[in-house]
Amino acid sequence: MSPIRIEQGEATAVTKKCVECKDSAELDFGFVFAYQPIINIDTRSIYAHEALVRGENGESAHSILSQVTPANRYRFDQACRVKAIRGASELGMNELLSINFLPNAVYRPEACIRSTLEAAKTYHFPIEQIIFEVTEGEQIHDRAHLVNIFREYRRFGFRTAIDDFGAGYAGLGLLAEFQPDIIKIDMALVRDIDTSKPKQAIVDGIVSICAALNVRVLAEGIETIAERDYLRNAGINLMQGFLFCKPAFQALGVVDPISWG
Repeated sequence: MSPIRIEQGEATAVTKKCVECKDSAELDFGFVFAYQPIINIDTRSIYAHEALVRGENGESAHSILSQVTPANRYRFDQACRVKAIRGASELGMNELLSINFLPNAVYRPEACIRSTLEAAKTYHFPIEQIIFEVTEGEQIHDRAHLVNIFREYRRFGFRTAIDDFGAGYAGLGLLAEFQPDIIKIDMALVRDIDTSKPKQAIVDGIVSICAALNVRVLAEGIETIAERDYLRNAGINLMQGFLFCKPAFQALGVVDPISWG
């Protein structure tokens, strides 16, 4: 795939942003990660771990994300990638690592990915074991730009995921333009799905569409055995949620044996 084409004025702006990022001061707040397992219910194994930002003393993700501004967004996004990879390596993670990213912080994907590639090399974490997923709640101003980011990341060897599928921008229109490796069904559709005919119809439709497009489906936010059982019977084997394991603060989570069913 050829590099993204940009006009001279845009190129100047991108170069300016890159220089600002390189020369800028460190973030004035600290953060670490909790890691939550994503399981394969069929093989009764951990498929991946999602890196979830937390305060240094275990404060919520909101307490950290509320400090992200347009001025520090790029530096925060880059720091997240490096810290998540470093943490995964130090914890001895052998499974896939899922990292949320801020698409509005990426000016040119082939330039903004450099620190990620360097971190993967430094900490000996294979890039083919990294999944990039769009972070929750990030408003997408330019969907075409997001599609370009996904395509570039795939070209570099990373896996891709659309988070919160069925909510906000992450819908069928985006899926028609780009087919990621994984879509994560929004937890609002998962909650009490075992008793909701409309949710069942929607999720069954998503599963059918993704099967035709060769996209794996992951159900997140699972909290009950009934939700797990309905989704498994619907053909979904990748799952994530408190039923299996809560995010483990600066550690790799251990799945509750009872949750396998």
